[in-house]
Parts: sequence; C-alpha cells; structure tokens
Amino acid sequence: MSVIAAPANRSNTSIWVAFILLIVGTVGAYYVVGLTQALLFLIGGALGMTLYHASFGFTSSWRVFITERRGRGLRAQMIMLALAVLLFFPALGAGELFGNPVKGNVSPVSMSVMIGAFIFGIGMQLGGGCASGTLYTVGSGSMRMIVTLVFFCTGSLIATTHLDWWFNLPHLAPISVVQSLGVAPALVINFILFALIAFATIYFEKKRHGSLEVEPKSQHQGWKRFIRGPWPLVWAGILLTLLNFATLSLAGRPWGVTSALAVWAAKTASFAGIDVASWSYWQQPANAKALSESLWFDITSMMNFGIMLGALLAAGLAGKFAPNFNIPKRSLIAAILGGLLLGYGARLAYGCNIGAYFSGIASGSVHGWLWLVSAFIGNSIGVKLRPVFFPDERPAPEKLTGC
Repeated sequence: MSVIAAPANRSNTSIWVAFILLIVGTVGAYYVVGLTQALLFLIGGALGMTLYHASFGFTSSWRVFITERRGRGLRAQMIMLALAVLLFFPALGAGELFGNPVKGNVSPVSMSVMIGAFIFGIGMQLGGGCASGTLYTVGSGSMRMIVTLVFFCTGSLIATTHLDWWFNLPHLAPISVVQSLGVAPALVINFILFALIAFATIYFEKKRHGSLEVEPKSQHQGWKRFIRGPWPLVWAGILLTLLNFATLSLAGRPWGVTSALAVWAAKTASFAGIDVASWSYWQQPANAKALSESLWFDITSMMNFGIMLGALLAAGLAGKFAPNFNIPKRSLIAAILGGLLLGYGARLAYGCNIGAYFSGIASGSVHGWLWLVSAFIGNSIGVKLRPVFFPDERPAPEKLTGC
C-alpha cells in the first residue's frame, strides 16, 4: 500500500512546492526588477506546463521520424512555426509591437552555426533532450536530465573560452527575409517551406505505414484534461507560439534559453575562484552585465526558472512526479557527453532549438533554417549512436515522450 501511495504523496508535495516558488518568484521579480520581469517569469511557468503536458519534444519528434518515419511531431512544429511567422513578421517589419520596440533573433549565416547546430543535434539524442526539453524534464523530476543540464551549462562555459575563433570562420552577415524581401513575400516563402516539410512527412509516413498516426486519446476530458494532461501536440504548438509572441512584446525580443546556462556556469566558476570576467566573451557589455548582475535581472534565467517550476507543477497535477535515482551507467555517460555537446554547440550556433530554430525562423533569420538542416543531420548521427548507450531501447512511435 505504501509503495502505491508514495508517488501520489510526492506529486502532492511537488504541487505545493511549485506553487509556492512560483508565487515567491513572481513577487520577488516584481519588487526587485518590475512588473515586466514578473510577467516574463510567469510566461516561463506557462511554457513549462505546456511543454510537459504535451510532451512537446523536439528531440523525440525528430528521432521518431528518423527511425520510424512518423511525422506527427514534425507537423506540429510546422504549424507552430507557421503561426509564429504570421504573428512575428508584421511586428518585426514595423519594428514595434504595442508601441514598444522589438527586434528578432537574427544572427550570421556561418560555419559556426552549421557546425554548432550539427554538434547540438548529436547532443540532443545522447543527452535525451533539447534546451527546452532539458529544462522541463528537470522540472518534472528527471534525475538523469539534471546531469544533462549540469554538463549543458559546463559545455556552454567551455565554448565561451574561444568563441572568437569560431565566429571568425567564413560567414555571411545576418540575413532577415523580413527586411530583405518585405513581410508579405517573406510569409509566402516560409509558408511554402513549412508546407513542403509537412507534406514530406506525410509522404514518408504513408509510404512506410500506409496511414498517418492518430493522436492518442486521453482518459481525461474538459478541465480535467487541461489540469492533468496530456494536451494535443497541435494545441501545445499554438500555445507555445502565443507565449513566445508575449515574450516578444514584453522583452522586446523572442524566447531564448541557452544564454542563461552559460551565465549560470560562469557565475559558478567565478564563485569557485576562476577569473571568468577576464575572458573576452565576458568582457562584452551585455555579457559582462549578465555576469555581474543578480539573476533576478536576467530575463532568460528568470524564464528558465519559470519553465522548470511550471513543469514541476504540471507533473504534480498529473500525478507523475516520481524522481528515479537509478540511472544506468551507459545512460549516465550519454547524459554527460550529450550535455557537453548541447552546451558547446548552442554557443557556436547562436542558440538552440528555441533561440535559433523556433525564434530564429520566427524572426525571419536565414540562420534559423541553416540551424534546422544542420541539427537534423546531427540528430541522424545521434540516433545511430543511441544503441551504444541505450542498448535496451525499443522504438515507440505511437507515443512521443518528452525530448
């Protein structure tokens, strides 16, 4: 009887812990920084709940398509991106949103993006998650993903020691299709690309399986499903886009994740006596400010904390918060290697699956598309490496679980 009750007790505790910390974080952000920071923290919480309840995994969606040719997850991503450009492009073209200046995540089209995204893609499959996936699975109680997150931060810090060399590799200046072509032509081109990818997944899925995968039915309906999940992938993709758009309106730039992980590692290293502030990367004004200021002032950090707490709350509400400390040795090694690759690759590529892929494409940046292609190739390599670290893994195309 006690064995059955234990997970429920842990889930109930996690609900209260998450709820209290979300309140403390919101109030703290309001009094230390201001209303905007408090709202961004809450948006982070909503992102975490959405990612968890829908198991909206970029890594798992790509792996399932690569191994089983099931494209439901990829099609949900294309719908998400289509709505994102529809909302983002007009605002970015005007340069303002609700009277506030806004700027997209537009970065150089470079060798560093191509190599970094490729490395990141391998890390996604070994680490078991992307950037957003790592955060929400950590929040939901995955002990293995805590290891991935620690080494994600470590890899990010290592990359900052010599980013200048990578960024000086052959590259083109940042290219925004919104600025280069105009809002309407940019929308048409992106819609065509999204449609081509979606139709390609349909073609390959029907070719192998004869029919498309159906969304699994939930045992919960109405408000109970909203609270306990699971949420449909398409609904989650739409909600993630709306929350990213809210981030743009409040922060003046889209959602990002990984810059904060480098800051966390740098602050930890500084506390340990390493003179991180003397490194050229951390002498750049924005990075120096992030390193010297409290994390209360760092938008990305506060949103990341919100994501983890939102996922913790969602896991508790779903009755699934039950941390497992039994991590197989090979899986642990994969978490370490994957985390290092994720962190290092994200810095080289000017972002991750959120900052470079989701927000990059939503911003009209060509580097977002280069990131997508390079990361997908990296994922293909990572999938081939997984049996070395996960020998007992079996394909489960009917269920996309996490990242």
